Amino acid sequence: MKIINKKDTKEKNQKNSIKIIKGSFISITISLILLLIMSMIYTYTNIAETNVTTLVMVISSVSIFIGSLISAKSINNNGLINGLSVGLIYMVSLYLISSILVSGFSINIKTVIMLVISILSGIVGGIIGVNINK
Repeated sequence: MKIINKKDTKEKNQKNSIKIIKGSFISITISLILLLIMSMIYTYTNIAETNVTTLVMVISSVSIFIGSLISAKSINNNGLINGLSVGLIYMVSLYLISSILVSGFSINIKTVIMLVISILSGIVGGIIGVNINK
């Protein structure tokens, strides 16, 4: 019979929380780099800006997927929960930054769609990240 030490469990939870925050930070960093590249392409070429919203959603999804995958791989359990957490932290951070920097920012149908896509990307990345080690 295995005895569970509350101190060990608390330390493990703290380490896992740090890994989730790192995964979220990785996701945000990847997004910033890809969005910078995208904005430079739009600035210095004659490409029409009709698909910007779709590209932002794709970039966010890919970034969250990668951050969740890395986070869940290092935690090595509960990929669904950890990936979901990375996606939610990413979206809350994005919402807070947008509400501070963008005047008139509001939640609309595109925001809800992006939230759902972000959560699903995080979940899939988390599940795959846990199973990569097996």
